[in-house]
Amino acid sequence: MGKPTGFLDYKREVSVSEEPKTRIRHFREFHAHLSLEEQQKQGARCMACGVPFCQSGMIIAGMASGCPLHNLVPEWNDAVYRGSWELAYQRLKKTNNFPEFTSRVCPALCEAACTCNLNGDPVSVRENEYAVIETAYENGYASPRPPRVRTGKKVAIVGSGPSGLAAADQLNKRGHQVTVFERSDRIGGLLRYGIPNMKLDKSIIDRKIQVMEEEGVAFVTNADVGKTHKAAVLLKEFDRVILACGASNPRDLKVPGRDAKGIHFAVDFLTSVTKSLLDSDLQDHKYIDVKGKRVVVIGGGDTGNDCTGTAIRLGAKSVVQIEMMPKAPDTRGADNPWPQWPKVCKTDYGQEEAIAVFGRDPRIYQTTVTEFVKNKNGELCQVKTVKLEAKKDPDTGRVNMIPIKGSEQVMEAEVVLIAAGFLGCQDYVAKAFKADLDGRSNVATEPGKYETSAPQVFTAGDMHRGQSLVVWAIREGREAARAVDESLMGYSNLAVH
Repeated sequence: MGKPTGFLDYKREVSVSEEPKTRIRHFREFHAHLSLEEQQKQGARCMACGVPFCQSGMIIAGMASGCPLHNLVPEWNDAVYRGSWELAYQRLKKTNNFPEFTSRVCPALCEAACTCNLNGDPVSVRENEYAVIETAYENGYASPRPPRVRTGKKVAIVGSGPSGLAAADQLNKRGHQVTVFERSDRIGGLLRYGIPNMKLDKSIIDRKIQVMEEEGVAFVTNADVGKTHKAAVLLKEFDRVILACGASNPRDLKVPGRDAKGIHFAVDFLTSVTKSLLDSDLQDHKYIDVKGKRVVVIGGGDTGNDCTGTAIRLGAKSVVQIEMMPKAPDTRGADNPWPQWPKVCKTDYGQEEAIAVFGRDPRIYQTTVTEFVKNKNGELCQVKTVKLEAKKDPDTGRVNMIPIKGSEQVMEAEVVLIAAGFLGCQDYVAKAFKADLDGRSNVATEPGKYETSAPQVFTAGDMHRGQSLVVWAIREGREAARAVDESLMGYSNLAVH
């Protein structure tokens, strides 16, 4: 601990966001980060507590508290304070393959569990992490380091999202020859097409992929395993296979009028916009265009917020977000003490932009859709909704959202974006390898294990655990890599955390 009084001497400072009405004119990242000198002061705020909840990754009251990767937060915070940037990078990389991603898109479970958060402002862990990894690239610490010895073993990884990439990175470092197969035209999976460019600039992905290629990882795009590429061929050519295809089966809304033109899944909307942006800076117009249209986003999570921010950048006439659940409190409740994850209302960048542009928060709580109304051409023109109230089932104790009679409303809309989560994986890949699924449509394994019912086939990430965070996907990829390594070599020296 470099400065025992740091958390008293320095106030929490974070990057400054570009003004909403300015940043909606582009799709670039929009934060002005602190200088390295100022960031070092933020490192000094870390208390190096006796019990660092920030790195615990425990499940408390059904929610994660602290980093699932068990990042050595106090260690590299101290190195940041001392200006030992290479040491900070080395300690960070011991547990996290991709701090360039998590420092941009992770909700910072570490900060929520920070001891300083008990009676003040938490350490700016995520932005310290950003400074560490970006300084590492600038100074060559993050340059390619191919393994010195190869094992002669070959591993195929199906899917190039965060779990597949983490597994590839780990297994390659071990000396195995790794090939990653991606069905899209570019590497990155969820990172590439599920997260808008203003949250994660795609050049950041390209930068890391180039490092991994120079370290020996092979990438194959436009390879739809189970369709264009046969599972049997992979099983013959590779010693082991990891399925890391994500939870890409979107939850639908089965209400009257669902076949109306203008209703899209959020993932299709976000993918179309990012692909057009990368291909032509939107000049090819091969994206779902919402310019001048009234947009309704169904779902209040991160994806719903991303849809809101993207729709505003494309010139939507209005944007409304519909959420089934009640608005979370603005401050912690007595039943939600630290270090539990704080169940409080969060206003994210897309909602901030909607407030700036339209003069109001776009979210409508405790509401669900009952019908989509079409015009004579089959195009969406209205959305019918009803308000909901929370009622506890006396038998199960479960809280259900029940429609309130007489609360029906109608709103005008030409576009609906369904961001209601995902229902497991698209099963054709698992079927191609004859891997069993569980009751939640995820690839089945024994509890805490990664080997599937199919011989020599493993799984990781959202395809294994269901829809989750990037940081959990990285952890799953690391753990699956260790399991594969043990299967191949009889033992493993790969660190998980």
